[in-house]
Amino acid sequence: MIRFGIIGTNTITEKMLEAASHLEDFQLTAVYSRTEEKAKEFAGRKGAALTFTSVEDLAKSEEVDAVYIASPNSFHAEQAIICMSNGKHVLCEKPMASNEQETAAMIAAAQHHGVLLMEAVKSTLHPGFAYVQENLHKIGPIRRYTGNFCKYSSRYDAYKEGTILNAFNPEFSNGSIMDLGVYGLYPMVVLFGQPQAIKANGVPLESGVDGEGSILAQYEEMEGVVMHSKIIHSYAPSEIQGEKAAIIIPNISEPSDVTIRYNDGKTEAFDSSQLYPPMHYEIKEFIQLILNGDKQSNVNSHRASLITASILDRAREQMGIVFPADQK
Repeated sequence: MIRFGIIGTNTITEKMLEAASHLEDFQLTAVYSRTEEKAKEFAGRKGAALTFTSVEDLAKSEEVDAVYIASPNSFHAEQAIICMSNGKHVLCEKPMASNEQETAAMIAAAQHHGVLLMEAVKSTLHPGFAYVQENLHKIGPIRRYTGNFCKYSSRYDAYKEGTILNAFNPEFSNGSIMDLGVYGLYPMVVLFGQPQAIKANGVPLESGVDGEGSILAQYEEMEGVVMHSKIIHSYAPSEIQGEKAAIIIPNISEPSDVTIRYNDGKTEAFDSSQLYPPMHYEIKEFIQLILNGDKQSNVNSHRASLITASILDRAREQMGIVFPADQK
């Protein structure tokens, strides 16, 4: 049984715990929140015995083996390093950190303290993504990858009315590319590695983050195109286009309904009838790695996280998006 503490009591944490309920090796033991009232309320609903208002105290607890971090992006590095310095394994929500420098510091801390660190990107550990990997050879030479995730944010309505919530606040290292662009970037990196070059465009908002944008990644014999937005909605799928066929992924963040469509019109489809909630598989991977004594995932690897962070940095630089975390 792996005893978990959680940092962050938001919607994503609710989904994580619902997905984890299908795993026998998962036990929620502790909840951190900035306020004791919120920590106790959340812990009471979820059956956690311990509550904390100090990350340091959570990290030092002998009742906790691993910590799931779902706080704002700008807090990830500091909180993760505190936890890992106290021997805790860390599953950290995407994006791993504010920038490549923080990501590298987190990985260095994990290696120094001999603990597991994994970025919680649910899509690349989903069975639908494994189906994509196993069938890439069928589509012939690959010429284009497109990762499309554009989802109109309800918080944008508040933004237009003058209220800047976390999603559009550079203090928390947020914005479209960090929140949604990573969903298109991370699978591209896992599948094809580091691109030779990137070009990025976007729409900066007055608050200091991007509202939407696109990234063109150059590989030796193909290109990657990533589109993301929090201010418009897209219904177009993501695709991996080969000379013989295309792999169609309707939702790149949860690749359940994957189809291969061949040039002659024939199709093959991934069987998604027996799936657990999307976040189930990343938690399962994380727990299994701990039980095996492994220090990183072969899929959501340290290298994949570093490359993705580097692309995010370069893309933001080209868009003129600078976070306070970049200037530390």
